[in-house]
Amino acid sequence: MCGIFGIIGSNVSTKEIAKLALSSERRGRDSSGLTLVADSEIQIFKTDDKIHSLLPNIDKSQSYNIIFGHTRLITTGVSDNQPVVDDDDDVIVVHNGIIINTDEMISNSGLSSKLQIDTESILLHFKSNITNLDLEEVCSNLLALAVGTMSICVFLPKLNKLVLLSNNGSLHFGLKAGQFYFASEKHSLNLLGIEDPTQILNEYKILDLNEPFKDYNIVVNEINHDRINLIPEVNYNQLEDKLLRAAPQINQRCSKCILPTTMPFIKFDENGVCNYCNNYSTVMETKDKSDFISMLEPFRKGGKRDVIIPFSGGRDSCYGLHLAVEEFGLKPITYTYDWGMVTDLARRNISRMCSKLGVENIIIAADIQKKRANIRMNLQAWLKSPHLGMISMLTAGDKHFFRYVKDIQQETGISLNLWGVNPLEVTHFKAGFLGIPPSFEDSTVYNNGLKKQLRYQKKRFGAMIKSPTYFNSSIFDTLSGEYYRSIASKKDYHHIFDYWKWDEELIDQTLINTYDWETAADTPSTWRIGDGTAGFYNYIYTTVAGFSEHDTFRSNQVREGIITREQALALVMKENQPRFPNIKWYLDTLGLDYEEVIKKVNMIPKLYDL
Repeated sequence: MCGIFGIIGSNVSTKEIAKLALSSERRGRDSSGLTLVADSEIQIFKTDDKIHSLLPNIDKSQSYNIIFGHTRLITTGVSDNQPVVDDDDDVIVVHNGIIINTDEMISNSGLSSKLQIDTESILLHFKSNITNLDLEEVCSNLLALAVGTMSICVFLPKLNKLVLLSNNGSLHFGLKAGQFYFASEKHSLNLLGIEDPTQILNEYKILDLNEPFKDYNIVVNEINHDRINLIPEVNYNQLEDKLLRAAPQINQRCSKCILPTTMPFIKFDENGVCNYCNNYSTVMETKDKSDFISMLEPFRKGGKRDVIIPFSGGRDSCYGLHLAVEEFGLKPITYTYDWGMVTDLARRNISRMCSKLGVENIIIAADIQKKRANIRMNLQAWLKSPHLGMISMLTAGDKHFFRYVKDIQQETGISLNLWGVNPLEVTHFKAGFLGIPPSFEDSTVYNNGLKKQLRYQKKRFGAMIKSPTYFNSSIFDTLSGEYYRSIASKKDYHHIFDYWKWDEELIDQTLINTYDWETAADTPSTWRIGDGTAGFYNYIYTTVAGFSEHDTFRSNQVREGIITREQALALVMKENQPRFPNIKWYLDTLGLDYEEVIKKVNMIPKLYDL
């Protein structure tokens, strides 16, 4: 979940390495590292900051033989930065991806672990084997052993070698003016005039370096700041857990689905059936599969990358990727927008899926600290004047997922993008609590169109006036995200499940059994478990209104005839129970006091009587 890049040659262009570094920075801004090699001097710089902060350490008057670097989206090993160097200075590694089976790899190496970062398992694999095995065998064994995405640069100065290896294709290389360039994304090399880079996928490339490194000296420079823990560890606290109120049992519900009387704009007929049921039109398999397959044909590129899969690591996007590869025979790349509330569970599932299917993952990482500061400001404003219609302000920062699809289309030359959006996720109540009645004829998950957005934002503005601290520096980010989601034109943009049957049981079984897909320990549901915000906002809805998005989702399944009303009730009784680990993690990442926030939520007047 990072970016790696480098240039190898004589008198490496410091101007071009800066361009490579800056184009890679969007893949991770949490920390960074550089390795600078000039004759026998190897300088390593690491920092808890963006890569552009390290660029002034490159001496433009120096003649470098090798420069490579790393831009990090932090997952495991918060305190450890890359490049990772072994104690004997034999191995230097930078790594993009997440290794799932680090314990197994470390055990196989027979060496002791000293770091938390998963990259160390790669370093130990090389260190334990390069004296006994041929380097090609070491690389082949690594490809066979590692589970999870792995695109790496390994510098072995004593062997005068440099290894590039990838098991999912997020590594490309090319030649220019006698120098060797590599980067995590093809686009980074295109920017430097390398038009047709070679992708490394389930293979490795070993470079023999021009200068032997017999008597070299490694200097490691750690440039650390007051680090903010971006991945707080959640320790169970019984007293904190007990503050969370169990989901109430609401008995006054629609006689056909399970929507309660607290649902905005709900009405019942003489049979006790709600207007949401009476106005419902099926959304399952509304279009013909043969039309879908025919639609795909003009986009195929004869084995080259031909489709973008927007990829959150959630259940439906993961199954969408599975279908694209195994059912449709496409050659996808995945695109992930990490806005700071993508959980490590989701990131690990992204790693599992992409490595298993050999699929490149293009990552655009937001400035996570800034995004979380925006959420914190809006949550503090919300707590001053709680309003169920304004909870969506807490998730406004993720809407730029839609913005960058166009950029990826232009950079890759791929116009087709297939979304794994579940058609049953329509949640009218989120806008309903803002005073906007449901548009039953609109079957899309999101409210689209300028007119609808203006009405929506007008209602929002009215609620914001009651808590003026909403008028903060996050407003532009919120409004621009809404624009790209709901107003900006979208080309060659299709939803897989408009054509392909969405089958929850089949999806869960396929992901878990085929890909060892990870589920959450704090809920029986496989939905929304990669979203760091879901546990908190569903707790608010359930505590105040007596239902959550699980109720609307299961109600849609009842209307489609997928499950019975009794099954739906049984499911939401479990799914609406508070998720302590998820809620605790969310508030800790925002730097808010858990007890204070939960007590305020619990004091909000209820919309129901028990």
